[in-house]
Amino acid sequence: VKTEIAGVKSLQKSIYTIGRIEYDERRLYTINTKFEGWIEKLYVDYTGKYIKIGDPLAEIYSPELYATQLEFINLIKWGEAINKGKGTDKTELDKMLAKDAESIINAAKERLSLWDITEEQIKKIEETRQPIRNLIIYSPVNGYVIQRMALKGMRVMPGEKLFDVADLSSLWVIADIYEFDLPMIKVGQSAKISLSYFPGKVFSSTIDYVYPAISPDTRTAKVRFSLPNIEGHFKPQMYTNVEIKLDLGKRLVISEDAIIDTGIRQIVYVDKGNGYFEPRQVITGLRADGMVEVIKGLKEGEKVASSANFLIDSEAQLRGIKPLHIH
Repeated sequence: VKTEIAGVKSLQKSIYTIGRIEYDERRLYTINTKFEGWIEKLYVDYTGKYIKIGDPLAEIYSPELYATQLEFINLIKWGEAINKGKGTDKTELDKMLAKDAESIINAAKERLSLWDITEEQIKKIEETRQPIRNLIIYSPVNGYVIQRMALKGMRVMPGEKLFDVADLSSLWVIADIYEFDLPMIKVGQSAKISLSYFPGKVFSSTIDYVYPAISPDTRTAKVRFSLPNIEGHFKPQMYTNVEIKLDLGKRLVISEDAIIDTGIRQIVYVDKGNGYFEPRQVITGLRADGMVEVIKGLKEGEKVASSANFLIDSEAQLRGIKPLHIH
């Protein structure tokens, strides 16, 4: 029979799991229009194309927008006529009309701006006094086109989705953690991420979110890591290996071999000296590296049987010795 001493030690544990690279949902964008029209030219004609802020996406003809431009141009001409009509000899009424004209012109300009017409386009209309027949839709973001609904000649309605764009400069790694490990998982804990795509390379990350639900089928919860993707090597749906190292702090521990689990309670045999062992019920906690935390039932420095304890247990049962219960 071998014995060991229950002692306070630093408990550390590593959790190994599989993760999957996914889009960072905060970097997904939908590009649409706020007016009705027809696509007459398409600059982005395939899925997967990389676009930058300010790149042209499509040219759209909109009768409504064309009429609004004409209205804006006429208002500018009217405002100029009011300002030039009386020269410097302006009455209070003339000044009020000029002020009103300026307000109406600004309102028309704001209306064009609310339809996502750029300042450069509005300025061009002002300078040339000519409406733009086909308005170019420019990209408001950098990213890859992951879904394209726009087709040449297609009619588009306000709010209708034309392109879905994803910025892949930062991605998420979503990993599954079993239910019994969840009490040890916290936001901010560090992890090492590796991919078969990069043999021998390890990337560092931290847990930035623990999802609130558990899958009823796998009994796992999802945790999320952020992974920079500046060079663009990582791609959504790649699988990763994830190692989370946990420092559980100092705890009273004994080896797993020292515990007999009856299914109802956990029993240890405490060495009382001179070959006598006392069965005692204990309450256990965390497990790591072959060690078990003892929450109740043992004190630091007490000796327990760590081998042949099943023989001791058989002898105790033959003699009808019952374990001491925890109160």
